[in-house]
Amino acid sequence: MGKMSIILPAYNEEENINLVYETLKELLDTNNIPFELLFINDGSTDHTWNEIKKINDARCIGINFTRNFGKEAAINAGLKNASGDCVVVMDSDLQHSPSTLIEMYRLWLAGYDIVEGIKNSRGNESSLHKFFVKSFYKLISRLTHIDLENSSDYKLLDRKVVNALNNLKEKNRFFRALSFWLGFKQAFVKYDVQTRVTGHSKWSTKSLILYALNNITSFSTAPLQIVTFFGCIYLLFAFLLGSYVLIQYFLGYSLEGFTTVILLTLIIGSTLMISLGIIGIYIGKIYVEIKDRPNFIIKERTTHHNEMDN
Repeated sequence: MGKMSIILPAYNEEENINLVYETLKELLDTNNIPFELLFINDGSTDHTWNEIKKINDARCIGINFTRNFGKEAAINAGLKNASGDCVVVMDSDLQHSPSTLIEMYRLWLAGYDIVEGIKNSRGNESSLHKFFVKSFYKLISRLTHIDLENSSDYKLLDRKVVNALNNLKEKNRFFRALSFWLGFKQAFVKYDVQTRVTGHSKWSTKSLILYALNNITSFSTAPLQIVTFFGCIYLLFAFLLGSYVLIQYFLGYSLEGFTTVILLTLIIGSTLMISLGIIGIYIGKIYVEIKDRPNFIIKERTTHHNEMDN
């Protein structure tokens, strides 16, 4: 049987580290699945790293970032350091149902390269949180033509899929969408989001909005096309208004409407500023890619590994 690597990004999850270790260890040992756990401490400000170091199991690898680089960087670090024949990404708070791992593993043995965890329910999230999340995934699904509405980071990848992801050169990644974009043979498993045993979600409304903005612009150029769309609309409007003004002039009517002119100037001006802002975001991403800085820096490991920071 092939070995399963499980990547567990952790940010301020000191209360969950030992719990997730014991839960996964019992589950996988009971089902005779060889495994390794990769805990990625993403710059936690609590005792998460100390809890990871306390785990006395050769099958557990701890990676400690120098600071908080974000979940995408933590996933990327896990993918580059995982040695399993298949690799699973899951949250370290046990909201991704552990029992689903067994079904994912069986589908992988059956020949599927990617097994996507699809949310059957979203658990005890607030109404505002659910609204923003649902709106974001509806929007990005339309922009990328990939159905991500009920998708999650909870998924199993075959070794060749992991290698393909690791070979991608881009720094601004959207892991959830990239797994669909790769195009390998996929299967889907539904699961119910579990209630947190301890702690609370680290995702605020503000962070969700920033996350949405970053991922939409990382995976789609559609916002740039919106700028072109507005440009065409205003060109058409200018043509119609210009024709109207010329007709009025030749008919001898005086032109009035100072308020209308001010209103149009404000509308067009604000649209231009928003358009420049969208263009600026993409230029900023180009700037980040050109600098070619690593998207994470490892400060410490609990076990030796040959993989370099990237």
